[in-house]
Amino acid sequence: MRLYLDNCCFNRPFDDQSTLTIRLETEAKLHIQNAIRAGQYGLGWSYILDYENAANPLEERRAEIQQWKVLADSVVAETPAILATMPDLVALGFKPLDALHLVCAQALDCQYFLTVDKGVLKKAKSVAPLRILNPVEFVIEQGA
Repeated sequence: MRLYLDNCCFNRPFDDQSTLTIRLETEAKLHIQNAIRAGQYGLGWSYILDYENAANPLEERRAEIQQWKVLADSVVAETPAILATMPDLVALGFKPLDALHLVCAQALDCQYFLTVDKGVLKKAKSVAPLRILNPVEFVIEQGA
């Protein structure tokens, strides 16, 4: 099974952990990362993750997140097909960068797209068969 974590998900451990929801999402995300390291799940990576991560002004965070590209079992670059599909998701209400992430996850044959972005999660059912879940929901669903 291949997973795609968006930039919000990768950044969750760097957020203020004083809120229980954020702390639970962080723990779930770290659990998922450990499972990826152990080979339990594959990881998809995209050029749009590179793009968003490069814009992070904090070097330590940028470097930590970029290390995950090495662990990815598949990477997708920008293609005309990705760019042509993105407007379809924007028409469903996704922001352009979110739409690019989703199209990249589909191009990588990911079964799950993990995010903590509430706006993306609200539209989760509109991108079947790709399952869009919060990391906590994913961990519960997988029984891990």
